[in-house]
Amino acid sequence: MHAEFWQARWARSEIGFHLSEVNPYLQRYWPDLGLVQGSRVLVPLCGKSLDMLWLAGQGYRVYGVELAQKAVEDFFAEHRLQPMITEEGGFRVYRCEALEIYCGDFFALTPQHVADCRGLYDRAALIALPPEMRARYVAHLAAILPSDCRGLLVTLDYEQAQMDGPPFAVSDGEVQQCLAGTWQVEALECCDVLGQNWRFLQRGLQRLDERVYRLRKD
Repeated sequence: MHAEFWQARWARSEIGFHLSEVNPYLQRYWPDLGLVQGSRVLVPLCGKSLDMLWLAGQGYRVYGVELAQKAVEDFFAEHRLQPMITEEGGFRVYRCEALEIYCGDFFALTPQHVADCRGLYDRAALIALPPEMRARYVAHLAAILPSDCRGLLVTLDYEQAQMDGPPFAVSDGEVQQCLAGTWQVEALECCDVLGQNWRFLQRGLQRLDERVYRLRKD
């Protein structure tokens, strides 16, 4: 998944991964994380997710990271927000009240960028990446986020041979294995959502499990 792939997807508006409503798992489980209002929350590969508005509305400071400039510009335009835009260390940064989105390469983030992040929300980052990039992504999160960071992870799992990603299938076993040693992982819910996703049925899937995890960094 090179940068050009995602830039082209956004340019063609091929964004079936974008949800037109706030994720129900976020609303259901986020309050139980016990994060103090005002905490900063990292949202990797954020796109133009409405979940960022929800988090900001709950009193959190949102720190999104997104490669595609069109996604960032669409987010602010669609919600009639006027961000202040600056250039900072290879990122174009958009800020408006409790929202800030760093437009650039997620892997260019340093510990200094996220030193005060106490929350992590990943609904579409891990599953957007092929296996070799998932391992790199998880390692980078572990390297840059501070201890005691808490978060939610939402994944999809299906028979990968039945469909090419993204979104990619990420099994429960892979989550447990790749996060072990750095994160405490608690599985919260698993739902078969194939019947609610006709486009995956059309692509030949016979199973589509959505899983939610609570995370805490050691």
